[in-house]
Amino acid sequence: MFSNIKMYFTHSDKKLRDDRWIFTSMLVGALCSLLAAFVLSVEVLHLARDPNATLSCSVNAIVNCATVAKHPINEMFGFPNSFIGLMSEPVVITVAIAGLAGVRFPRLFMFVAQIFYTLGFVFALVLLYFSLFVIQALCPWCLLVTLTTTLVWFSITRFNIREDNLFLPKGIAKKAHAWIEKDYDKFAMALIVFAIIATIFAKYGDSLFS
Repeated sequence: MFSNIKMYFTHSDKKLRDDRWIFTSMLVGALCSLLAAFVLSVEVLHLARDPNATLSCSVNAIVNCATVAKHPINEMFGFPNSFIGLMSEPVVITVAIAGLAGVRFPRLFMFVAQIFYTLGFVFALVLLYFSLFVIQALCPWCLLVTLTTTLVWFSITRFNIREDNLFLPKGIAKKAHAWIEKDYDKFAMALIVFAIIATIFAKYGDSLFS
């Protein structure tokens, strides 16, 4: 079994191997985000019934989902933000599974998908900023969404750059291709994840576990 999995991800065809890593990353990230969105949606319903309810991920004053959920930013569009994940992540999961099966979506479809997921990625970072510096409380499930959204955004962006789905000018497209050929996108993603984790520990340190 493990040898088959290893062979699947180490195929001699570089493009096929890259596709499998890209769509698997998208699938895993979207599944984790969907799980987080589901849990957060359930907990929002608990708070709606009882504003003083103690949520499963409310550990202390800093790691406290209830504090984050009660802030107005949690309903930026008039409904809980987690509902967006419940609607959008199944689409990403479908695209990832289809990609693993060898389906190729039209260029325009992937371009539109890139736009919407980029908006989702920016939205996740905005929510993280509010959580860290305005609300000053952390929600573990929200952090999972931020990290998995980062993973999926870099995956879909890598694919779309490689397949020329972004309608970029030739000069920029050439530089973008060179960027991903050298795996600089993976390095950039690692830097962002490291920066998020480092910022959390620098700001809250031991308070996370007290």
